[in-house]
Amino acid sequence: MRVPFSRVASRTAVDSAQSSLAALTVSVGTAGLAAAAARPGLLALVDQHAAAVRDSLDGDRRPLTAAALAGYAEGVRTVAYEHGWVPPTGPVDWSEPEWPLTRLVAVCALARSLQGA
Repeated sequence: MRVPFSRVASRTAVDSAQSSLAALTVSVGTAGLAAAAARPGLLALVDQHAAAVRDSLDGDRRPLTAAALAGYAEGVRTVAYEHGWVPPTGPVDWSEPEWPLTRLVAVCALARSLQGA
């Protein structure tokens, strides 16, 4: 039995997006969301960023997807790198996280909400 190429490509794209979000969660999401759970101010900031991401992806009119979130995160990283941002290599000071880092943690929060849906 042959599987239509479009179905294979879609599954591959979904797997790739989910893999990208999983890697993002491991690199910044887990620690960032744990820090946000312990710091109300950071949690509010992450929530604001998540709302902005949702708005940017037109999340009120169509459901968010792993592919949309992964693409958004890649765009954030690319632009941040172009402006000289260097991702943290050690412990992060979550009392004043950099904008790109907060935005990426917000993407992780949204991705986590997709898993519960």
